[in-house]
Amino acid sequence: MGSGNTYSISDLAKEFDITTRTIRFYEDKGLITPARQGQTRIYSAADRTKLKLILRGKRLGFSLEESRDIVAMYDPGSNNTDQLVTLINGIRKNRAQLEQQLHDLELMMVDLNESEQRCIDTLQASGVNPDDVL
Repeated sequence: MGSGNTYSISDLAKEFDITTRTIRFYEDKGLITPARQGQTRIYSAADRTKLKLILRGKRLGFSLEESRDIVAMYDPGSNNTDQLVTLINGIRKNRAQLEQQLHDLELMMVDLNESEQRCIDTLQASGVNPDDVL
């Protein structure tokens, strides 16, 4: 890992199993702002935490803009209540969307199964063995 409380781009890429290009993308979007020594990026513990939040947001289905808002609320010197409340509300919203999508998929599976069975029944009624033609 990094030395002390700083990290190189390769340290973070390895730790989070992402590419350095991904990290530079988040930097270009202003989500993280490493210090520089010449051309070398020096990431702080706060940058590391922000990157962790961005990646967690991505896994939880947050848009880049939503992640940006959550990261902007990060304050290592506070209890981050506003950030946590925003995160909880976003999680609940995303969960509700996923539950609706899951319900829609379950209905679609029922429709597909019923349609397939009707087609098989029609083939059998016309004297065709579905196993011979499928």
